[in-house]
Amino acid sequence: MIESRKVVLVGTGFVGMSMAYALENQGGINELVLIDVLKDKAEGEAMDLSHGLACAPKRISIKSGDYDECKDADIVVITAGANQKPGQTRLELLKINTSIMKEITENVVKSGFDGIFVIATNPVDLMTYVVEKVSKFPTSKIIGSGTALDTARLRYIIGDRLQVSPKNVHAYIMGEHGDSSFAVWSHSYVGCKPLLDVVKEKNLDKNLLNDIYTEVQQAAYEIINKKKATYYGIGLSLAKIVRTILDNENEIITVSTYIDGNYGHSGLFIGVPAVITNKGVREILNVQLNDEEQEKFDKSFNILEDMKKEVDQILQ
Repeated sequence: MIESRKVVLVGTGFVGMSMAYALENQGGINELVLIDVLKDKAEGEAMDLSHGLACAPKRISIKSGDYDECKDADIVVITAGANQKPGQTRLELLKINTSIMKEITENVVKSGFDGIFVIATNPVDLMTYVVEKVSKFPTSKIIGSGTALDTARLRYIIGDRLQVSPKNVHAYIMGEHGDSSFAVWSHSYVGCKPLLDVVKEKNLDKNLLNDIYTEVQQAAYEIINKKKATYYGIGLSLAKIVRTILDNENEIITVSTYIDGNYGHSGLFIGVPAVITNKGVREILNVQLNDEEQEKFDKSFNILEDMKKEVDQILQ
């Protein structure tokens, strides 16, 4: 197990602070350092969190700092970046956040950091790729949040529809963290029973699965429409990834990780189920997709590959 259990968070917006709040409540870390270009914001957030330590499960050192704090950190979590504005294209956002991610990664590496990167900035699959290209770290030590939140949403919605705990739903969203993601229905289970068998035996509406996936895919848009942003779900997902690493859980999470021949593709980061340890990604689970699912994976990969070309031009 990792003993120092030090986490540095770069970016103290809603997403980053939701993760920080979750980690404070759950325990499991010894030190949390907050970094932001808005130094007063980072300092204020550290103060606010620290004032609640009397109510937390364990003592944690919480403070604001600068990139030199990354040197002895076990994990650096990056949530900093621009949000997509009304009328702004995804490509425009990609260009802005690529430059931001490049600068952050350079600063982290310059400190002497040798731990594990966890990235949540969107578009997350491509931002994870930027961190790998700039840092030149082993790909196993660079983890994007990928489709971890999408998968959590899927498990919740299936459980809600079937009235079972989401903890007993084993189903995955794979591919891009975006509109081209897809649900792997051929390997979805309720307990140890295939979901497709459950749907058939209960004589449920044949459109149920399509409705569930649409609800997952549209969840972020609906939440943003209602409350302007999403952050609790991704914050909890990031906290789970962090604790999985620190506790060496060997847990399977659908993260954005580098594929090299997996699912017939190579060369970029994309959401796939992977085993996470204190060394990062230990291995990718190569699920046998059916023809329809493989076609969806191919489409998702191709979308990311086209956008990766734009990233490569910026990084040249």
